[in-house]
Amino acid sequence: MDVAFFVPEASRKMTGTAEERSAVTSGNLAVRILLTQLVLCMALALLFWGVEGNVAAYSALLGGLTCVIPNAFLALRLALPRRDPGAEALVRAAYIGELGKVTLTVLMFGAVFLLVRPLAAGPLFAGFVGCQLATFAGFLGRDRRNKNGNNG
Repeated sequence: MDVAFFVPEASRKMTGTAEERSAVTSGNLAVRILLTQLVLCMALALLFWGVEGNVAAYSALLGGLTCVIPNAFLALRLALPRRDPGAEALVRAAYIGELGKVTLTVLMFGAVFLLVRPLAAGPLFAGFVGCQLATFAGFLGRDRRNKNGNNG
């Protein structure tokens, strides 16, 4: 994952080159991706509700939230200011954030499977995978904009 776009300290030190402006304008990439994931999560829930009913709808919603909430934890972990703004502290924050993200994902899936009855596994995993794909789409879109010279 490209963690440089989550670091607020980097955006404060920008001087004006195209590469630096790209880092500043992409600083809200995490927020855009999380919002996209939430919208996609709700859209999938509505789609499943219309096609398969209530159980499929809340299963898809829970699957999407099982993706979005841990991703928000990682983004928050990377965005919080640190005492040491160096690269080593950023890498440490990324490792801790990723470990927390995986742990939250496992705990949330466990809680859903233990506590939610009835549950539709297909829509649950469709919501999770769909929201994960939104993450990749966000990074691909950023890369395309950077290649075309549009840094916003």
